[in-house]
Amino acid sequence: MHPVEHLQQTLTRRHFFSRGSTGLGAAALASLLNGNAEAANGLPGLPHHTATAKRVIFLHQSGGPSQLDLFDPKPGLKKHQGVDLPASVRMGQRITGMTSGQATLPVASSVFQFKQHGQSGAWISELLPYTSKVADELTIIRTMHTDAINHDPAITFIQSGSQQPGRPSMGAWVSYGLGSANENLPAFVVLISQANALNVDQPLFSRLWGNGFLPSNHQGVRFRAGSEPVLYLDDPPGISRDTRRQMIDVIGKINKMRAETVHDPEIDTRIEQYEMAYRMQTSVPDLMDLSKEPAATFDLYGAEARKPGSYASNCLLARRLIERGVRFVQLYHRGWDQHNDLPRDLALQCKGVDQASAALITDLKQRGLLDDTLVVWGGEFGRTVYCQGKLTEGNYGRDHHPRCFTMLFHFINHSIYCYTITIKIVCQKLIL
Repeated sequence: MHPVEHLQQTLTRRHFFSRGSTGLGAAALASLLNGNAEAANGLPGLPHHTATAKRVIFLHQSGGPSQLDLFDPKPGLKKHQGVDLPASVRMGQRITGMTSGQATLPVASSVFQFKQHGQSGAWISELLPYTSKVADELTIIRTMHTDAINHDPAITFIQSGSQQPGRPSMGAWVSYGLGSANENLPAFVVLISQANALNVDQPLFSRLWGNGFLPSNHQGVRFRAGSEPVLYLDDPPGISRDTRRQMIDVIGKINKMRAETVHDPEIDTRIEQYEMAYRMQTSVPDLMDLSKEPAATFDLYGAEARKPGSYASNCLLARRLIERGVRFVQLYHRGWDQHNDLPRDLALQCKGVDQASAALITDLKQRGLLDDTLVVWGGEFGRTVYCQGKLTEGNYGRDHHPRCFTMLFHFINHSIYCYTITIKIVCQKLIL
């Protein structure tokens, strides 16, 4: 190979990040962990705190749940019902194009009742009766905020720490930093469930669980409902398992020859992924087979847990995944974008997630997994105090509100410094 061509192939951006053991990839991970670039090398005494989490389950509620109707009661709003939001409250904060043309921004109090629960006295809406039973297992942060006011940049930020696409996702960083505890399953798995609400919701893009500039084996692997949980994993018709093994061995030899020539780390990643896919042909069917789960498990998670692809089923799969050593399970549940008909659609959404979310916490605790698992529940932003569209006595909608929203966490021993950037919350608790 000509020296110039060789140089062009080896000095790619991906090659630069991947090959340098003390390069920018490692430095970036270290800065997320504790701000010290040497932490990624595992030096004695670092990180500076006792890391206790070994795995993460992120229950992302896509669309932006209304904190005012779920976790952040504002009883004083009732006396201001229908009053135009004062400029002194808004203070010039920008609003979306969906409400910027409204003649008024009328204050809308919640139609739902709140009560305090557990020894902590956490305020939780009547829409979440199961969640209220595990209130003492949760840390409720009502002061989350972000800069993004629209879905795509907001969810990109909450998943990667940047509004601009292309950065590694949170799960990719965890995979990069910790690796997998099970060689037969990926370290980072993605599950998606559809909305319970009636209104159409926002799309989700695969880059949200992408690897960015990290090696591609750290990107999330999406598991689907149905006969083919992972696409292209099954052998084609007429191809036996022995034949597949021979094919992978031959392709592996060819790839190794190429890697020795061009020194592209992505070739090594490709070889690893072929082998992982082959092993997953056995591990995935066993993972997805819920027939051995006792009836008590389905009683705990609810009848929907028997329906593949539902939120309840995915919560149960999240538990089964971390039992098998998966480091990061990213569950997306769509349907929380209630610009109108909020009382109806929010009730439907909560009915779809409440029991299973609480069941996951209970199940993990019963199995001794909750002590070293970080569980996150929340969306990309919150909803406005004013009504979008027409305000009536029993119906209203809420627009996007990035400046103050609520997220739930199960922190190990409930002891952690709180950050507004979720990716840093996660990384601060992980074992190196």
